[in-house]
Amino acid sequence: MALDDYVESQVAVAVAATAAVFSPRARGMLRQGAVYGVAGVLKAADVATGAARGAARGVRQDEASTDGAEPSTASRPATRSPRATKPKTTT
Repeated sequence: MALDDYVESQVAVAVAATAAVFSPRARGMLRQGAVYGVAGVLKAADVATGAARGAARGVRQDEASTDGAEPSTASRPATRSPRATKPKTTT
């Protein structure tokens, strides 16, 4: 193989992939990057969902306030949170 063969992009990619497969350190870094990537996607989806829910709640409240009616019970939780209903115990 001539020096020109090592400079081609396909060869460079193959060499990098081979190094990643056989190197425990490289595999660990790739695995860690994948974990952080998936965590970032999940966090972004959570933020987007929360923003959409907040926007929908705001629209419902605006509609109720312009009609002059009380906000519907559908937008309020039916029960209190379990943390708020736990009896306080004294020892």
